[in-house]
Amino acid sequence: MGETGDDERGFFAELPIRRPAKAEPAEKPHYHRDRLRERFVAGGADALPDYELLELLLFRLIPRVDTKPIAKALIARFGSLAEVLGAPAPLLEEVKGIGPAAATDLKVIAATAQRMARGEVRGREVLSNWTQLLDYCRSAMAFETREQFRILFLDKKNALIADEVQQTGTVDHTPVYPREVVKRALELSASAIILVHNHPSGDPTPSRADIEMTKQIIDTAKPLGIAVHDHIIIGRKGNTSMKGLLLI
Repeated sequence: MGETGDDERGFFAELPIRRPAKAEPAEKPHYHRDRLRERFVAGGADALPDYELLELLLFRLIPRVDTKPIAKALIARFGSLAEVLGAPAPLLEEVKGIGPAAATDLKVIAATAQRMARGEVRGREVLSNWTQLLDYCRSAMAFETREQFRILFLDKKNALIADEVQQTGTVDHTPVYPREVVKRALELSASAIILVHNHPSGDPTPSRADIEMTKQIIDTAKPLGIAVHDHIIIGRKGNTSMKGLLLI
């Protein structure tokens, strides 16, 4: 018995001692986040591609989560940062990692950007700030899923008095009534108007119906001293000016 006991003790003594593995840190240092912030501070938004700029936004909206794959998934689904911000909240929530709160926060950011763009053109002579006007119209309409017919009402100095969505239609049609357009212009004492509508298909090419409707509005407005400066069609692929195409 004694010898057997010694052998057993010797056998167990030779076994390697297994120490419990060290637990990995619950959360790694946010070196990646810090580097993104530093690049943004040093170079501004142009220093970051869309998905990284979106990732910066998501840092605050979804804390303690790796937001890089979420940002990439959003860009893959919608195409660009602008399209992400323009997407309806229910579609945003279909992307893994985006809940109702984060979707709402993204829409708040989009609304803030639109408000800023509108502030750049409101009360100013819009014909000399055409690029800013187009930027505003794109931010407001380019990524809508239904057609909207918008009117920009201008005073005699071509400064913006009001910007109103007159009609919202389907994915490919919006009913427009020339008399209602002119009536509203008279109510606001507008001297001129710019017509704007979007094509959810993404292609801003004017249709025959677009051209005919524009000419009807021009014919109704002209006898009352209201000029129609242009009809702009907004799409995800760009924008079209009917005046620029010599269609009006």
